[in-house]
Amino acid sequence: MEQVILKEAIELTGLREQERSGPLYKHLASVLKKLIQQDVLPAGSALPPERELAEMLDIGRVTVRSAYKILADQRLIETRHGSGRFIAERPARISQPLWKLTSFSQAILARGKQPEAKTLDIKIDYPSADEAQILQIERSAQIVRLHRLRLVDQMPLALEWAVVPRHYLGDELDNIRSLYKAFMAQGYEPVRAQQRFQAVALDTKNAQLLKTPPNAPALLIERVSYLATGEVVELTRTMYRGDAYDFVAELSIDEHHDR
Repeated sequence: MEQVILKEAIELTGLREQERSGPLYKHLASVLKKLIQQDVLPAGSALPPERELAEMLDIGRVTVRSAYKILADQRLIETRHGSGRFIAERPARISQPLWKLTSFSQAILARGKQPEAKTLDIKIDYPSADEAQILQIERSAQIVRLHRLRLVDQMPLALEWAVVPRHYLGDELDNIRSLYKAFMAQGYEPVRAQQRFQAVALDTKNAQLLKTPPNAPALLIERVSYLATGEVVELTRTMYRGDAYDFVAELSIDEHHDR
């Protein structure tokens, strides 16, 4: 972006009006963040060096450096060695309807994007008391614990913890790309599910995996899926980035409802 356009954008967004209250570097960071979120500063575009932006806005270089540090801590900008600072890539928002039972991979492919799953941990274990109750199995029954990072077009979007009764999966556990495909390969097809939603803040470890700042908002969804027989085939908890995923529900009024 040309310097004069950037200067006008920063000042129009409100930097000058805010100079009289609070640290100026925080206001500069806030203004730049707003410009990034509005795509005035698009992903991949270069930011001016500290000295240039300081001279452009007639402020101290330390102010610019401190503002850039805030944005870097929030993963909004990144430093490329020898090239300077750039606006970080961000995942495009994805909407998924709640009235249709689909797997993560199916939902992403339907939107013309490329899903990917990276297995972080997988093991055969035994269920906790709560898990056994939900899965309707004995405590002595074997389960598979699967922890995965879900990506879309190579951008991390969600973390998934799945607990599945062992007998619903084949022997090639290391090759699981889609749980639903693995179920169907064994002759099992989920036909309905119950989901619970909870707003959470990402801890440091999960934020690092999802490439977001610590305490960034996320949506935690617990899904219990059933076969046509009523048997529970999976218990999955998935943590979605709050800045990248929208769930959409279609509601209608019962025609017999008293309005």
